[in-house]
Amino acid sequence: MFKKILVANRGEIACRVFRTAKRMGIATVAVYSDADARSPHVLMADEAVRLGPAAAAESYLKAELILEAARTTGADCIHPGYGFLSERESFARACADAGIAFVGPPPNAIAAMGDKIESKKLAKDAGVNVVPGYLGEIADTDEAVRIASDIGYPVMMKASAGGGGKGMRLAWSEQDVREGFEATKREGLASFGDDRVFIEKFIESPRHIEIQVLGDQHGTIVYLGERECSIQRRHQKVVEEAPSPFVSPEMRRKMGEQAVALARAVGYYSAGTVELIVSGADTTGDGFYFLEMNTRLQVEHPVTEAITGIDLVEQMIRVAAGEPLAFGQDDVTLNGWAIENRVYAEDPYRGFLPSTGRLVTYRPPAAVDTPYGAISTGDAGYVRVDDGVREGGEVSMFYDPMIAKLVTWAPTREEAADAQIAALDAFRIEGIGHNIDFLSAIMQHPRFRSGELTTGFIAEEYPDGFAGAQTSPELLRRLAAIATVLDLDRAARAADVSGQLGGHVHGTTERVVTIGGERFDIIVDGYDGGLLVNFDPEEPPLDVRHRYLPGAPLATGMIDDAPFHVGVRRSRAGWTLTAHGASHAVQVYPPHIAALARHMIEKVPPDTSKLLLAPMPGLLTRIDVGVGDAVEAGQPIAVMEAMKMENILRAEKSGTVKAVNFAAGDSLVVDAAIVEFA
Repeated sequence: MFKKILVANRGEIACRVFRTAKRMGIATVAVYSDADARSPHVLMADEAVRLGPAAAAESYLKAELILEAARTTGADCIHPGYGFLSERESFARACADAGIAFVGPPPNAIAAMGDKIESKKLAKDAGVNVVPGYLGEIADTDEAVRIASDIGYPVMMKASAGGGGKGMRLAWSEQDVREGFEATKREGLASFGDDRVFIEKFIESPRHIEIQVLGDQHGTIVYLGERECSIQRRHQKVVEEAPSPFVSPEMRRKMGEQAVALARAVGYYSAGTVELIVSGADTTGDGFYFLEMNTRLQVEHPVTEAITGIDLVEQMIRVAAGEPLAFGQDDVTLNGWAIENRVYAEDPYRGFLPSTGRLVTYRPPAAVDTPYGAISTGDAGYVRVDDGVREGGEVSMFYDPMIAKLVTWAPTREEAADAQIAALDAFRIEGIGHNIDFLSAIMQHPRFRSGELTTGFIAEEYPDGFAGAQTSPELLRRLAAIATVLDLDRAARAADVSGQLGGHVHGTTERVVTIGGERFDIIVDGYDGGLLVNFDPEEPPLDVRHRYLPGAPLATGMIDDAPFHVGVRRSRAGWTLTAHGASHAVQVYPPHIAALARHMIEKVPPDTSKLLLAPMPGLLTRIDVGVGDAVEAGQPIAVMEAMKMENILRAEKSGTVKAVNFAAGDSLVVDAAIVEFA
């Protein structure tokens, strides 16, 4: 077995590998850029080596620096994590040449599966279902139009070396092909150095389902069930679960056997994922087709670990050390249900714009430490959090916006989804935008609960963007009750301040609460251990027992023996409470003050209609207008870069440029006025 492992990655995957390595008694080495010098993965490792500046191209993507770090620390193996160098054949070969074990598949398998066109040919030869399409080189747009017509619309145009949602265009007509073919080529060349494009039939009602495979160097290859990854935004996965609510045992067997056949055809060992596009309209169990094979550990691997009880990182390390798998296909059983939500630093209330900055508050829900083994075979369910950040740390513009992965396991899918809602309620992040509310809304959505998923779920269910999850009348009553007891606590503390003029203040336990356009007249009675919150003399009161420290971001407790977690922020006129995927402004007054509150003048927000504002922190890379220029609605005005993505900022209406306040190369804060219009 290895003595020391270096993880050629950062963040949560580095921490994830370190946990297993430490349990196996293997010393650990972290590498880091200047931006990550005080990151959790650096502090967790036994040793750490600086690579270079913050930009990945000058640090994590420099294979020679990784190898030098391994040599200087005496690491005898390197785990690539995912991303960065994980799917580079050249890096795997360089490790072998340096006499350092690569914890991953052989270089030839990486090369075979890395080319989207060649991998589809190999898959077809191995007996794997492939989407009807054209895999040869396409000379020009006219040929692309002819091929698309022969296949039949709709078709998908994809860059051969593409991935991560880049270099993909959906075409419903000849015009779409003519407009999109050259753009797809350019994206492929710019992002991957390869402008080859292939065209294939677009599967309607598509589901994205993948098979986890695991093989050793002695010829044993098994499949570990499937993962449903259909809920995506711009081809980036957001929610994953295992097993899939769509896949029957017979369909699972067919998919798994084809995945193993492909892995065997390319001499594969270690962990890998065969991604499939599945027709949700085909109920025969045969409507699944090969997309690609990812020759690395996937972000969503925890859900497979949860339902199989197999630590995939441990197996990868053992396979790299030459050990045979200790189990065969008949030993693999699927137990219960697991769901993973990706917590991103992006703001769903502002069109999912990326967010950077300091994690002023970072309080994940209570979770088990390393649930990679037998803990998943219990009946109680559990919460797992994989992260690589900490409170007070920075979410940088240089790397992927994922903050954490929240995983729940339970005996049934419904219980796992309910556990997600509760865990998301308990997950508190402040200082940056995040998608926790959006994830909670998905978990509650009737279509998600029914399992009727497609890759168009988010676009179809939220066509006008996200404005918070819908709130039931019962939840509003519960939030009103919580706001009331919080306000009574506040009033009691204020009354206990010594030296007050007029002596001790005896407050009332009556409150008028307004929330979500509703008004509640509430009277609170106390008893040992809790409070009875009365809404109506004709209705039973709510029994509230709560725990809250002034200034804390979370209130917890029980309402009628049902647990609750509510995000809390004090405002001048009341409270902002967050639960079940939405934030609510709550005003709480004693009755005599509530009678006067209607006379208060509401503050009118400033008029920003004549300003082009920075929608997020980032780098201004281009300004396309100058003072005096006339602009039309929709015209590009500027380009900002954040989280490795370019964002084109356009004029919302016609006008004339009055002032340009920033230049290309300037760093902007959110809501900075880039351009003013007359």
